[in-house]
Amino acid sequence: MPDWRMLIDRLHASFDTGDFITAVGLVNAIALAAEEMDHHPDLDLTYGRLDVRLISSDVGGVTSRDVVLARAISELASAAGVTSHPERVNVLELGLDTADEAEVRPFWAALLDYETVEAWGEVQLRDATGRRAAIWFQPTEAHEVPRQRWHVDLRIPPEVVEGRIAAAIGAGGRLVDDTAAPAFWVLADPQGNRACLTTWQGRE
Repeated sequence: MPDWRMLIDRLHASFDTGDFITAVGLVNAIALAAEEMDHHPDLDLTYGRLDVRLISSDVGGVTSRDVVLARAISELASAAGVTSHPERVNVLELGLDTADEAEVRPFWAALLDYETVEAWGEVQLRDATGRRAAIWFQPTEAHEVPRQRWHVDLRIPPEVVEGRIAAAIGAGGRLVDDTAAPAFWVLADPQGNRACLTTWQGRE
């Protein structure tokens, strides 16, 4: 499915619609197809752009229902003459370094009104809509503040990683660690604040 990328727990696609009327027409066509299948996507519509996310909420991940609907949406998009841009989809995650996850996790879940879910052997906090950044907790030894506690994880399609790393380095950053690639690369800004680019590859 060339229009779609699997990021975290959902299928993502992004389309350039050119104008608002075309976008609304595509949304209406997707709505009819979704109703027929009794399976509904998340749609974000802005002028000239439509972003689509698919997940089977009852199981908390992607199923064959999502694949069937994704293919139908791609056919509708092609018929509408819109352009697919899978390279620009992304999912932002925030990692909080903590020596005691259980102590701080309830606060962040309550503050942000996030769901607590277990995925890949760890507990995460997620926005039910998939629009806001997910939060996970990275074990660390106890330490005094100040020290960087939050870091950004950005899940992107594997084919755009090299370009994004080059852009970050060109903007004054540096590559800190690539030993876990292609699962993730650690980068730092000119002051040493770290962030990770992550992909679905290299994970069990």
